[in-house]
Amino acid sequence: MLGACLLVAATAATLGTPASAAPSDEPVVQVSIDSFGPIAPKPGQQVVIKGRVTNTSSVTFDDPQALACIDRTRLASTAAVDAISAEQNLPMSQRDSCKNLVNPDSQTFQPFEQPLAPKQSVEFTLTVPWKEWRINDQTGVYVVGVVFRGKPSNSERATAGRARTLMPVLGTQPLTRKVNTALVVPLRHRPTQLGGMNFANESLAQSLAPSGSLGRLLALGKQRKVTWLLDPAMLDEVRQMAKGYVVLADNGDTTPGMGQTIAANWLKEFGTSWARGNQVVLLPYADPDVAGLLDSGEPLKKLVGEARKTTQGYVMPTTSTTVPAAFTNGLWLEGGAAASRYLGAASGGFAGASDSDLNLVSSSSWSTATRPVLTSTPVYDVITPTGPDNPVRTVIADSSLTNGGPDPETAATPLQVRQRFASETALIAASGTGNASVVVLPPRGWDSDGVATAELANDLTAMPWIKATDVAAVVASNPRPLSTKAPSAPQFNGVLTPSQLDSIKQLDNATSTMQGLLVDENALPEVMSHALLRSTSSGWNGYPEEARHFTAIELGSANQQLGKVHLVNASVDRGLRKEIKVNLAGSKGTFPLTITNETEWSIRVGIDVTTANRSDLKIKRPQSVVLGPGQKWTPRITASAEQNGLIRANAQVITAAGQPVGKSQELLIQASQYGSVGWILVGAACALLFGTSFVRIFRRIRTERRNPTAVAGEPTESTESTDTADPAYDRPEANGVPEAAAPDASLKEGVGSKDG
Repeated sequence: MLGACLLVAATAATLGTPASAAPSDEPVVQVSIDSFGPIAPKPGQQVVIKGRVTNTSSVTFDDPQALACIDRTRLASTAAVDAISAEQNLPMSQRDSCKNLVNPDSQTFQPFEQPLAPKQSVEFTLTVPWKEWRINDQTGVYVVGVVFRGKPSNSERATAGRARTLMPVLGTQPLTRKVNTALVVPLRHRPTQLGGMNFANESLAQSLAPSGSLGRLLALGKQRKVTWLLDPAMLDEVRQMAKGYVVLADNGDTTPGMGQTIAANWLKEFGTSWARGNQVVLLPYADPDVAGLLDSGEPLKKLVGEARKTTQGYVMPTTSTTVPAAFTNGLWLEGGAAASRYLGAASGGFAGASDSDLNLVSSSSWSTATRPVLTSTPVYDVITPTGPDNPVRTVIADSSLTNGGPDPETAATPLQVRQRFASETALIAASGTGNASVVVLPPRGWDSDGVATAELANDLTAMPWIKATDVAAVVASNPRPLSTKAPSAPQFNGVLTPSQLDSIKQLDNATSTMQGLLVDENALPEVMSHALLRSTSSGWNGYPEEARHFTAIELGSANQQLGKVHLVNASVDRGLRKEIKVNLAGSKGTFPLTITNETEWSIRVGIDVTTANRSDLKIKRPQSVVLGPGQKWTPRITASAEQNGLIRANAQVITAAGQPVGKSQELLIQASQYGSVGWILVGAACALLFGTSFVRIFRRIRTERRNPTAVAGEPTESTESTDTADPAYDRPEANGVPEAAAPDASLKEGVGSKDG
């Protein structure tokens, strides 16, 4: 029952935002009902209503009075309760569905001695004998309340305020059955662990304290049977806090955490509750924003399956040998997030998925006209044509049980939720025979401090038609559920903002790059994968700045690890830019680049060089290699260029799959390559060189033929003079002397004879 209390606040969420109590020119007061008892009177019992009237107008009311009222229409079904009109569009003076009890001789009417001035409050106590209600003795639900009447200045007496609630009546005929009620108590909190011992703030520690929301909720399981709906990521944070932690300030300073003892005590109490047999349902790790991630597509879409797989392999902490080792892997969707495309995708398709997994969905996800009937069983096969499994076994929590009172402006108060829960379940208990089961699950964001839940818990035990159970028993008692269609939903239904999703994409990219570097991808540090999942938590809803801060820190940490794998070549400082200079000579050449691994893991790494300003540079990418911790690798990069000049290029460290690691490093490649004109000039020079040499050799041989003696001996002075003269004078014809043929012997002796 206690869990039911949690649902109290659900009321406000389902009824929508309250409208003004009356037109702005109509003076009104605020009436609140703070106490109503008994919760469900029997015929003959009197009812005591206590509360307060506060003058919220700018006028004084003379002759003020409070009167009990009732709508004598008996509501005999839960559908009739759902259809109660809020009368929000009517002026206060025309809201007459709750008829005043005006017997001046009874305590159903209380006049106040003094006028009610602006901002003044006055308390009232109204005691209504059974006969004053003037209703029959059958089981049913009635709308009752308190009306304030008074005379504004220069006006007649008028109704200026009203508060209503639901009164279930237990008739003279006994109720026909018990209602098996599974109370689901969420234990969750937005992420605060930044990694290791570092925490962002003390909000989790404050919540774990006995006076905090998680402390109060945990206390509900001490004396009552409940089903815990637990985020394992939060449990991991509590475990770390119990070991010791520090709080990290924005400037990087740390202070010792104050909640170590509180966390240890909370863990012990949780273990004791689990040992008593209270069912534990584990949410996907970090309770991600399922709709937001799936709507974003890849790469974020895959994180839903990762969160479920992480929970499937989760190892629950044990504080006692009597604690059972098993838990249920669960999913919790509400509103538009329960549509077919989300329920179908998130309920299966991940490693470890099984038929025993529990899918919890709020009935408020369906419109009133299409909502499944939940008066007998909450277990349904929900048709999900867009999912891997069709249908999906689903437990539908009845949101009507916690919708609160008929007046939207006060619907979320604990008393109103309690009366609504009592009314709905009493009607179910009186509506037939056989098994009747309901699941009570509070909406997200309700009861932030746990106070409402704690107040209602004790009151719910006063409902004798309620039998406490857990969700597992409810599912087991309904082996052949009926089928229903999944609810429809708008196009987008996530709770995380676009900027939050963009930040998650950056963190996902850094994390996947780090994983791609590792030789064993399964060796990715758990702290990194868990941080990524924490960044997707639906608990960030309402805390955008904390979400931004968390993701920024985790992204910086991931990039710091990636930065340990980098180029170490000497660079030239160019102001804001650093460049590596290499020279490339010839049409092809090589140059070295060195990569170092400063991480503590073995990685597989490669390098990719791309041109920035030229298309003629061709680079051959070397094969990736494995580097152990602290190792370096210096591959020689083979390159070719068709033209000489300065080439700008980028050297990028990459994973084996080609993912870039960190920032690229700019290269300046000086190519000393001959173009076509250069080759013509080189060819001409070579032709001139060899041609001149041939002529000189030819002339020398011819001279030797004419003067073999000179050749055999030392060169004479005249010979040397001839060699330095104009080559034309070497020829006999130039001096008018015909050239004679040399003797054969002289030729043989001068060229290659055995005598030399």
